[in-house]
Amino acid sequence: MAWIKLKDENQLNECWSLSQEKPQLFFKHSTRCSISTMALTRFQGSGILDNDSLDCYFLDLLQFRSISDAISVKSKVVHQSPQAIVLYKGEVIYTETHGMIDARAILREIKSITE
Repeated sequence: MAWIKLKDENQLNECWSLSQEKPQLFFKHSTRCSISTMALTRFQGSGILDNDSLDCYFLDLLQFRSISDAISVKSKVVHQSPQAIVLYKGEVIYTETHGMIDARAILREIKSITE
């Protein structure tokens, strides 16, 4: 599996629906931020993108800031960058920012709620 690029709000609404059956992860990334690039590189190297227990969405904040704002409103999680948010059954089950984003913690959380 690879990143699914998040490009419009209709797609975002679909993610909320899909979360009823499968966890949905949003990774918010700023292409101008070295901290965001470090977090993204570490996250991609974790192997989480090869795990089929969740769908992973990549959001380029510079191109699609309005979608980030919509995620913040729908999830009630204040925007930050970089940021990872995981939904399951329409609820946020994981959120973290910057160097605290941990793919292993995400996978543990998903395993604990889907078994």
